[in-house]
Amino acid sequence: MTMADAGWPVEGAEDDEEARGPVGKAFRLSAADSLSLGNAMCGFLAVCVLAWSAIAQLQSQGEFRPDPRYFATAVVLLLVGATCDLFDGLVARRFRASAMGAELDNLADVISFGFAPAFMVVAWAGFSNRLPLWLVLFAAVSVVLAGVVRLARFACVKTKSGDFMGLPIPMGAMTVVSIVLLFQPSYASVLGIFGVAWLMVSRIEYPKPRGNLAAVVLAWIMVNVACLTVWAADLSGGDVLIQIGASMQIALVSAIPLRVLMFKREQRKERKDTSSGVR
Repeated sequence: MTMADAGWPVEGAEDDEEARGPVGKAFRLSAADSLSLGNAMCGFLAVCVLAWSAIAQLQSQGEFRPDPRYFATAVVLLLVGATCDLFDGLVARRFRASAMGAELDNLADVISFGFAPAFMVVAWAGFSNRLPLWLVLFAAVSVVLAGVVRLARFACVKTKSGDFMGLPIPMGAMTVVSIVLLFQPSYASVLGIFGVAWLMVSRIEYPKPRGNLAAVVLAWIMVNVACLTVWAADLSGGDVLIQIGASMQIALVSAIPLRVLMFKREQRKERKDTSSGVR
C-alpha cells in the first residue's frame, strides 16, 4: 500500500499511471476475502468483550461515563498518527523506503484509522444504555471492515484520474470521531457512522490534495489539536470550538459527494445536448 492508497497526498508519479487491475472485480469479495474479514471482525469483537467485562464492573457501582479528557487525548493521538501518515510517503521518496514499508503503512492505517475510531464508537455508545449493544457493535464493526476493505482494494487498484475512489480512510476516521464528539448516542448518529463506512467503500471520487492543499491539510490537523487541547483543559469556549470543528469536518465530507453528483449530472446533460445537436 502506498500513501495515496490511504488517502493522503502523493505528488507527481502516480497521477500518470494507467489503471491496473479489473476495477469492477475489486468491488466483489470472494469467499476467502470473507474469511479474512471475519478474522478482522473477531479480533475487534474480542477486544470489545474484554472492555465490556471491565466496564460492566464499574457500572455496578454507578453509571459509567467516559472522561472527555481521555477522549480528547485519544483524538490527539489519532491526529498525530495522521500527521505521520501524511509524511511517510514523502520521506520514503526523499530517502529510501524499506521492502516492508508498504505493508507497515497498511497495517498502521488499519490500527489508527480503522480499529481506534471503531473502538471509540463502542466507548461512546456501548455503555450509554441509549442503544442496544448489538447495534453499537454493528456500527463499530462496519467502520473496521470498511477501512480494511478500502485499504485492500486501493492497494491493488489504481485509477487513471488523480482522485481517490471512496472516502480516504484518515478522513473517514476523523469524521467518525467528529460524530462521536458532536452528538449524543442515538439512532440518527449511528446512522451517520454507517454512512461514513459506506462512503469509504463507495465509488464516489474525492479530490487528492497536492502542493498547497497538502499544507492546508496539515494546518487543519494542527488547528484540531489546538481545539482539542482547549476542550480537554475545560477552558472557556472549548465546547464551541469542538462543535465548530466537528461540524466543519462532517460538512466537508458530506459536501464533496453532492458536488461530484452535481458535476456528473452536468456532464450527462452536456453529452445529451451534444448528441442531440449532432442529430
